[in-house]
Amino acid sequence: MLYGFARVLLHAFFKAAFRFEARGVSNIPAEGAAVLCSNHLSVLDPITIGIAVPRKVHYMAKEELFRIPGFGSLIRAVGAFPVKRGGVSKEAIKTAITLLREGKVMGIFPEGTRKGERIEGVAMGKRGAVSMAVRAGATVVPVAIVGDYRWFRKMVTVYGAPLDLSPYLVKGEEDLDAATDELMSRIREMIRTGQPTG
Repeated sequence: MLYGFARVLLHAFFKAAFRFEARGVSNIPAEGAAVLCSNHLSVLDPITIGIAVPRKVHYMAKEELFRIPGFGSLIRAVGAFPVKRGGVSKEAIKTAITLLREGKVMGIFPEGTRKGERIEGVAMGKRGAVSMAVRAGATVVPVAIVGDYRWFRKMVTVYGAPLDLSPYLVKGEEDLDAATDELMSRIREMIRTGQPTG
């Protein structure tokens, strides 16, 4: 209930503050496990990719945030769970895979950081997001956040068609790096065009 209320409230705020628009929401499966994989621009990104999604989206968040009185309880209530400083722990990965195996939706940023070298606005992706999706049997949906979070400047979230992982999972082998490269390429294309792929 809290999640639904917060999503509606934040959607209205983003609509007014950033002229927010979502495209391709129908590409997100109505049921079953799904991983929304997005480029990473700001600490606001989890909100940006979640407010137009009719399903609850779960995220990893820095452990320190959960120690803030009141705020920690709030972000836990809206789908976040803690990750220790210094990288994604085995415990966090286990939690994510458990959520996916329960048929839930995860929001993940394969770039892993908002800094570093970028190609066409997107950094090199890490294979963890695709790996978790494969292990949990989840659908991978590429997501592009287009904009710069400036007041009254348009922000668009674009949800592409699910990524077909079958070409990368043949003969018992997993070419997760190639699948991740394809994922990041799809995100770059959606940033360029502002339209869903697939």
